[in-house]
Amino acid sequence: MSRRAEWQKVLDIEVAHWSGKSWHQLVKELHELQAYQVEVESKQFQVEVELLEDTKDYVHVIVAVDDGALPMSISPSTHGFIKQKSEDAN
Repeated sequence: MSRRAEWQKVLDIEVAHWSGKSWHQLVKELHELQAYQVEVESKQFQVEVELLEDTKDYVHVIVAVDDGALPMSISPSTHGFIKQKSEDAN
């Protein structure tokens, strides 16, 4: 499996985790950039999650994953998603 394919696998897991939260949880947990490491199949990956926008209608979040190895990690795999505030009553 290529390095980018490994990153994508981890990115899919992290996006599913974060996008499953309510917009209230996202705002609360992402008041600052979240940067942490995860281990998948005995390999370490760096994850960054950031709240880009908090409007009256939605929140916009971006998730980035890489393995910390330069120079490829300068351009991590990313995915953004929008959580509508009308989607849940939390």
